[in-house]
Amino acid sequence: MADFVHLHNHSHYSLQDAACSIDALVAAAKKHNMHALALTDHGVMYGVSEFYREATNAGIKPIIGMEAYITASGSRFDKGNSGKDAGKTKSRNYYHIILLAKNQIGYKNLLKLCTIGHVEGFYYKPRIDLEVLEQYREGLICTSGCIGGPISALLVDGRYDEAKTMAIRYNEIFGDDFYLEIQDHGLDKDKYILEGIPKLSKELGMKMVATNDIHYIEKEHAIAHNILLLFADKNPDTDYRQLRYGTDEIYFKSADQMKQLFKNYKGAIENTLEIEEKITFKMEKGGYLFPVFPIPEESKDKGYDGYFEELAYKGMEKRIKNVTPEVVDRLKFEIETIKSMGFTGYFLIVQDFINAAKSMGISVGPGRGSAAGSMVAYALGITDVNPLDYDLLFERFLNPSRKSMPDIDVDFADDKRADVIEYVKQKYGESSVSQIIAFNRLSSKAVLKDVARVLRIPIPTVNGINKHIPTKFGKVFTIQEALDKVPELKWVKDSDDPVIRDLIKYGRILENLNRNSSRHAAGVVIAPADVSNYVPLIRAEEDNMLVTQFDKDELEKAGLLKMDFLGLSTLTIIQQAIDYIKQTRGITVEIDKIPLDDKETYDLFARGQTTAVFQFESAPMREYLKRLVPTSIKDLSAMNALYRPGPMEYIDSFIARKFGKEPVEYLHPLLEPILKETYGIIVYQEQVIQIANRVAGMTLADADLLRRAMGKKDAETMLKQKKIFLEQSEKNGIPNKIAEAIFDDIDKFANYGFNKSHAVAYSIVAYHTAYLKAHFLPEFLAANLTKEFGKSDKVSILLEDCRKLKVKVLTPSVNKPSVYFVVENGTIVFGLAAIKNVGVNAVEEIIRARNENGKNFTSIFDFCKNVDTRIVNKRVLEGLVLAGAFDDTKGSRAQNFAAVELALEYSSNSSKMGYEEMDSLFGDDEMELEEPELPNVEPWDTKEKLAREREVLGFYLSSHPLSNYTTEYNSFAAGSLGEAGDFTDGTNVYVCGVITEVKTKIDKSNKLMAFFKIDDFSGSCECLAFSKVYDVYGKYIEKENPVLVSGRVEAAGDGIKLHADEVYSLIEARYKLTKKVILYIDETIHNNDTIKKLSKVLDKHDGNIPVYASLLQGDKRRDFYLAKRIAITDDCIKSVLEVLGEDSIRFSTS
Repeated sequence: MADFVHLHNHSHYSLQDAACSIDALVAAAKKHNMHALALTDHGVMYGVSEFYREATNAGIKPIIGMEAYITASGSRFDKGNSGKDAGKTKSRNYYHIILLAKNQIGYKNLLKLCTIGHVEGFYYKPRIDLEVLEQYREGLICTSGCIGGPISALLVDGRYDEAKTMAIRYNEIFGDDFYLEIQDHGLDKDKYILEGIPKLSKELGMKMVATNDIHYIEKEHAIAHNILLLFADKNPDTDYRQLRYGTDEIYFKSADQMKQLFKNYKGAIENTLEIEEKITFKMEKGGYLFPVFPIPEESKDKGYDGYFEELAYKGMEKRIKNVTPEVVDRLKFEIETIKSMGFTGYFLIVQDFINAAKSMGISVGPGRGSAAGSMVAYALGITDVNPLDYDLLFERFLNPSRKSMPDIDVDFADDKRADVIEYVKQKYGESSVSQIIAFNRLSSKAVLKDVARVLRIPIPTVNGINKHIPTKFGKVFTIQEALDKVPELKWVKDSDDPVIRDLIKYGRILENLNRNSSRHAAGVVIAPADVSNYVPLIRAEEDNMLVTQFDKDELEKAGLLKMDFLGLSTLTIIQQAIDYIKQTRGITVEIDKIPLDDKETYDLFARGQTTAVFQFESAPMREYLKRLVPTSIKDLSAMNALYRPGPMEYIDSFIARKFGKEPVEYLHPLLEPILKETYGIIVYQEQVIQIANRVAGMTLADADLLRRAMGKKDAETMLKQKKIFLEQSEKNGIPNKIAEAIFDDIDKFANYGFNKSHAVAYSIVAYHTAYLKAHFLPEFLAANLTKEFGKSDKVSILLEDCRKLKVKVLTPSVNKPSVYFVVENGTIVFGLAAIKNVGVNAVEEIIRARNENGKNFTSIFDFCKNVDTRIVNKRVLEGLVLAGAFDDTKGSRAQNFAAVELALEYSSNSSKMGYEEMDSLFGDDEMELEEPELPNVEPWDTKEKLAREREVLGFYLSSHPLSNYTTEYNSFAAGSLGEAGDFTDGTNVYVCGVITEVKTKIDKSNKLMAFFKIDDFSGSCECLAFSKVYDVYGKYIEKENPVLVSGRVEAAGDGIKLHADEVYSLIEARYKLTKKVILYIDETIHNNDTIKKLSKVLDKHDGNIPVYASLLQGDKRRDFYLAKRIAITDDCIKSVLEVLGEDSIRFSTS
């Protein structure tokens, strides 16, 4: 055992300041034979739970602490420097001290101090002060800290007497538990401390203690650590080898190194052991820490178990019409299991806030995750899915063989989620409820990107590496895994380029460390008392809300009640659509009571018309739905589960088997009842559990443990499980060979298998949206537009859906003012608040004026005279004009835009005249200021009008510049820009769109290159034209030009980018690319007269492009050459479309 203990150490929970994980610290202590180790992160206790567990598991005594920030003078409530220390602490009013928890009281006080620093004293850093330190000193050991400590900083400044006074003050607070800390990192300033601390120690009789302020493990990690510090610099222009901390000595030194370093400082080494011996704190888990749920007075039973059972049976009778013995047995089994595991209080709390939300009119999802497999959850109103209807398993949710807290995540309408959290705060106390922190790790891709930026490696180089790093089962490969397994990265692995070698070297050191923290999107913790009695708190940077310093996993290990309150925008859309339906049709839709076998709804799925249908809206999914022709929730659930990387490869077989085009085979007859609904393919995790249960005779609980073991791919555990499976299968009379094949099959699918309970619940949400779309289309689309109006790409997709489905969307109008989109007579009226610079207040003022006026506004002058122009000001007016909101009044958009200032002046003069009339002797006579004439300006052409419209809306509305080129678009475009799934990374494609943004820059060769954006009917795409391309095609790269771009696809998040090779106007592309014309003829629509008219048109436009016909007869097509050649002029295309109808002509490039 080493005779030294490191007491001042940082982990990666000192965010972007230390380059070592908890595991690495513990492993280093083990390596150096140290029996104890402290964790003292900067101002936080993020990692203490993990550290305690990992150190204890390694046989090392964990010492819990924190490097606290304490005010240099004054109060923690003061902001900025004040008093005699002003300007003497590098513009910061704080010092560093080390606090270590001796015992349980000390730990509790450390929690409080850490929380107070963040909640009360935060000013750049989470600061405490001497007042609060003295209040919570019990059970704590304090050391004077590093070079930035209250005593060391004064010594460095040459203020020895003040340092002495400060040491006395701390000794008064902590007595023998205060130590003078000494460090030696070879820094110039260290000499002042190495001289001053021993002198103080001798004069005051205070003990010294040696530390090393560890920030990384090995000395060789100093550069990697410095790179981490530079991550925060957006444009680092310093040499990353120039160490910001000025030393490479803050690594994990051995006991011998520390003894050698401090051999001349009596007691400094030995006192680390003295401190360690004083510490007796143990972080013991004391069971589950649920808040107290108040049982209503009218309840027959005053205990949790009894009241829980009472509610469950009442709920069963209320929700299930036909209560069979199977239902009763299932409910009874679940009730007994929940009671035996001690979770009745948990269920009471959850059902209470869910049912409270419903009573407040807040939409709640039918279920999420495995909780939908519980009959108790259904009976209590926690979920709206009867598990027996879909063969869902309780054991997948709550396994009696694996005692862990239930995990019930709940979806609420996202605009009302905060109301539910507020209800919980009111019920259990504001201080008992907190949201939860989340830590964002440096994945292989993220760390390479950050390191490359510091090393100034070009973005294309690192992107070229990152695009080949795969993700499997939601987990990104590590750098080493990618180098070992991806052939495209062999050049990186074998590179002799020192820059690439450094990128990989430093990336590996920093990989998987914490980069930053954020507030968990949904997590909420509810404690029995003040949350800071159990875990420390901080304020989230995003919104200043209180957040726990432990993440969700550590909170659960601490026994606290943690759950996810998720905001689901789809629920908001559903409720908005229901409100619209009530307003427009007088129909009240109870979404939870709609039939789940509605033919029109399934027909919509089968047509693939699922834009805006929850989880079924992507282009590839729409194509699968057309082939699947779903007829039940079970069909939708299976498709939902299969449409993911991995199982997606089985979709074709699933569809083929459904229609008998591929045989359905089972390895054993016992599998048929389990796999019949998915046509012999293992789709769900529940099926894996059921197979193990029926084939190997395992309990459902043990079968779930097998499934979990398979998912973790633990080779040793798997061998044991396989042996058990085969032995028990043999007892069931199943031959070893077949049992082995079944085991291998379920092992293969254990990773792919999806949670059926979740798939069913979310497919019901999808069905709800599809039902509304099938029966109340305008209201449904209006609800979506209202929800998404700030996202131009999504609005473009929705407007395109409106166009396809013949739902008219009116341009904005001041004579039909509404804040959001509404529906009138089956037509969607544009919400004025969606216009740039037109806020809700302005729209409400327009609505007031329109109602008071009692008639339509006739001109922009009439409008301004009636509204309050302090609210509806110049910017608002300009936005309204450009969006077309004055199109149904006098004048063109150009005239009204030119008249804005004149109209405001007219409004002002009208107001003045009104006041003068009141004072006039002739006040009874009506005097009205004559409206000015509109300026005599030329109307904008269509191109300019649409460009200005898009400027204030973010998209084209009244028309689209591509509308005149739909044949070119349908013929040449490889896909819709709003559907990234239409494109494959790295392929060369044609895309069509309108250029909406252009930026040029000078490249390294001093030539112009261009970045430009194109929009089609569904979305947009960023394009890049290097100088060679721009030299040739730059004449086409101008705003508002409809173009065809040929280039290479690059995946970019949820969208794509295009590296342009060629750019043409769409008219030029038509003539350049068309090799033949195909005309689509349908014998059910077109007759002999049609063919005669067509023939005349073709003869009239004689040219050199061959014409082919594609004739639809029944469900088959026949293609043949018409022996005609035409000139593909605008007039020719227009004439063909007039004869054959919309979308009846294609230009073929081959």
